[in-house]
Amino acid sequence: MAEGRGGVAPFSSPVIDATGLQRIYTVGSSTVAALRGVDLVVRKGESAAIMGPSGSGKSTLLGLLGLLDRPTAGRYVIQGTDTSTLDDDELAALRNRAIGFIFQAFNLLPAESAEDNVAAPLLYAGVRRPERQRRAMAALETVGSADWRSRRPTELSGGQQQRVAIARALVGDPGLILADEPTGNLDSVSGGEVLDVLDRLRDEGRTIVLITHDPTVASHAGRTLRMSDGGFLGEELCSTEPDGAGA
Repeated sequence: MAEGRGGVAPFSSPVIDATGLQRIYTVGSSTVAALRGVDLVVRKGESAAIMGPSGSGKSTLLGLLGLLDRPTAGRYVIQGTDTSTLDDDELAALRNRAIGFIFQAFNLLPAESAEDNVAAPLLYAGVRRPERQRRAMAALETVGSADWRSRRPTELSGGQQQRVAIARALVGDPGLILADEPTGNLDSVSGGEVLDVLDRLRDEGRTIVLITHDPTVASHAGRTLRMSDGGFLGEELCSTEPDGAGA
C-alpha cells in the first residue's frame, strides 16, 4: 500500500463504518426524520468534511458518530466495535477512550488552567495526577501551547483557547477526532492557525471528521460530503489527499 503524508499508510481499516443510520424524533403527534438512512465509511488516517445548511442533519449525524445519541435504525461500528451491542455505560467508556471532540464554543472550564482543562478527561477516566500532568503537557506541546499551561481561558485569545481545546481532544490519544465548526468563533488569522494544527494532525495519521458550513475549512479535508434533508447529496475529493482516498 502506498504511503500517505507523514509516512502513514493511508486508509487501512475503517474507524467509522455506518450503514443505514436513521434518527427519527417524535414532536407531539408528529415525527421528524433528521437522518434518512446514511451510509458512511471513514478509514484510519483519513480526513473528511461534512457540509450542509442548517437542518440538513449534520449535527444529528455528529451526535451519532460521537456516541452522544443512538440511531433509531441502522448500524454503527467504530474501530471494530458494533455500538448496538453496548449499554449506556459501555457507550460512555468507548466514547471517552476512542473519540476526541473539538467544539465551536471551546467548552473550556473558565476557572481552570489550560493544563487542567486538557487533563480533565483523564481525571474522569481515573488517571493519577502525575500521569495526567505529563500527558496534558505532551498534548499542549503537540499543538504549540505549552507556554500557556498556567493561563485560564479568559487570559487567552479565541485561537489560543481552541488550540487548548484541541490538546484536550488529543490527551486520551483517541482514534477519532470529531471537530464541530472548529473555526466558527475565530477570525481568519486565528482560524488559519487552528486549521494548520489540524492539517498537521492529519499528516501524522489522525482520523478527523469536520462538521462545517465553511468551504475553506472543508478544503483542508481529503474529501467533502454534502448533506441535505437528512442524507448525503454527493462527495468531492480533494486533489491533495494521498493516493487511495475515498471510501
